[in-house]
Amino acid sequence: MTSAMQQEFNPGFTERESAGGPRCVQPLRDSDQTEVLQFLAVRPIHTVFLASLIRDNGIVSRFNRGSFFGCRNKDGALEGVALLGHATLMETEREECIKAFAALARSHSPSHLVRGEPRKINSFWNYYTEGTRKRRVLCGELLLELKSRPSALENVSGLRQATIEDLEMIVQVNASMACSESGINPLTRDPQGFRERSARRIARGRIWVWIENQSLLYKTDIIAETPQAIYLEGVYVHPEHRTRGYGLQCISQLADALLTRTKTICLTVNEKSIGTQNFYKRAGYELACRYDTIYLDS
Repeated sequence: MTSAMQQEFNPGFTERESAGGPRCVQPLRDSDQTEVLQFLAVRPIHTVFLASLIRDNGIVSRFNRGSFFGCRNKDGALEGVALLGHATLMETEREECIKAFAALARSHSPSHLVRGEPRKINSFWNYYTEGTRKRRVLCGELLLELKSRPSALENVSGLRQATIEDLEMIVQVNASMACSESGINPLTRDPQGFRERSARRIARGRIWVWIENQSLLYKTDIIAETPQAIYLEGVYVHPEHRTRGYGLQCISQLADALLTRTKTICLTVNEKSIGTQNFYKRAGYELACRYDTIYLDS
């Protein structure tokens, strides 16, 4: 049975001939979950977002904000997984799979961003656009990771998991950060959905805050979590409290707690933000690889 979400991305083909033989791209179903998670676990820091969505919501869910597709070789072996939707992400080492995913995406345009390792994103974009669409914003990012618990620092007693009462404060800060990065204000584009996603993250215990006197001094969102990796975004320190060491204390304290339940913590930083890179270096993070993010003009 094909779900309504899968119908949004109804493939225009089932096979593509290439030098490596035929490739079959089909919607993935919840019955594929074990196979897909095993495939994604091979490179856990690169696939943590995809794997976490599946663990949280299943393969077919409106909360994924898109649909999952698998690319298989002629023997039926899974060689690629892609999420096509608000964010377009893929995991594959096969050029034929990249080409097939791009052809599928061309019929159902990604709405916000395409992200991944530069070679793969460049190939995807060339296949996807056929030279007809310009990138609105290309952002070079560094994927950083932390594998060992950081050096002990003084704990911040007020650091805690957010509650629903903190929602509006968190939403305003996250919207400002998202707009600064992409040029699009999510509170203008999708205010209800943006608040709902933040509320769901709070309910899962994935936003950490330090609040004093009704002021948000520090915040971090756990965007994705698996037993192999945790991916952080939205690390925020109140402007009046920067350069005082509070951010380093908070993110180190959080890392110390999170590394008791996962093997690696990872995050991305803009390649031009030298100060931010130095901050994470002091916190023990090391460079894993470079990423490209293409923000679309829709």
